[in-house]
Amino acid sequence: MKELISDRIVQGYRFNWVEEHEMFECRGQVHYDEEHDEMAEPKLWKAALLLEKMLSSEGKKAEANYSEKGWVQVDTVVR
Repeated sequence: MKELISDRIVQGYRFNWVEEHEMFECRGQVHYDEEHDEMAEPKLWKAALLLEKMLSSEGKKAEANYSEKGWVQVDTVVR
């Protein structure tokens, strides 16, 4: 039986569960680094790292990533 996973709120950010890709995602503001490359919103990135740690402590393999346009995701391997 597949585990039921729901959205999570971490440090005020709502991470939505995307069943199809087995990941949590949240969109924040777009930020830029010194080289003018897009980067994750700093507080959102910290929340993603905390979610990664929380999932790992629950026995799930998790990895936080960010992409363009302010999106942050935490990929999981559901067992």
